[in-house]
Amino acid sequence: MDGPVYSMYRDVARTPADRRWLREQEIRFDITVIPPGDLCGEFVKTKGHYHPANPSGTGYPEIYEVLEGEAHYLLQTRDCADVVMITAFAGEIVVVPPGYGHVTINPSRTAVLQMANLVSSAFQSEYQAYEDLRGAAFYEMSDGALVKNPFYLTVPGLRLTGAGHITVMKEMISDPLYDLVEKRAEVLGFLNHPEEYHVRFSRIFQESTSASSRTYNLNRVDMHAD
Repeated sequence: MDGPVYSMYRDVARTPADRRWLREQEIRFDITVIPPGDLCGEFVKTKGHYHPANPSGTGYPEIYEVLEGEAHYLLQTRDCADVVMITAFAGEIVVVPPGYGHVTINPSRTAVLQMANLVSSAFQSEYQAYEDLRGAAFYEMSDGALVKNPFYLTVPGLRLTGAGHITVMKEMISDPLYDLVEKRAEVLGFLNHPEEYHVRFSRIFQESTSASSRTYNLNRVDMHAD
């Protein structure tokens, strides 16, 4: 493919008042655009990163909203005890819980993926682990298969689910992300202080997906075989 692999527009705001509020809350609103295409046999994806822990010791979460196209969010804990791919379409929300690294994939040869995210501006993302291991635990190939990354020695399995099946996302975030900014929504406080909220993201995330996800333990998974 020609041109940038993907484009990120960080610290976006519609009005000066919104920008002031976001900065006072230490929250950043971003837009990411991922073009369709084939890159060395894979669908185009983001680089992948983890978030560090906040001062309380709880990892910083993140919220994504698909604006256009389809997204595959490949999330994994640092020890890969849990690896899950979440499919999301336009208008759907995905919460990245504390403790999960993530890669976003555009699983299309023809359609652009546009997405927004809200995240704390109080930390720097950690890319080194993904660089050292040549990406996430699985690669999504442009022939529709998911292939285990051989640089990961132990990966128990891969769960596949959809954003609509994850209860915590619907319970916590029911509005488009920028609407939450304009409403000065209190719930966005969890981006910096998840420990102050009763929802324990990792536990509920796993519980809410377990009944609706499919788990695979093979080195290659055909996404189109059902």
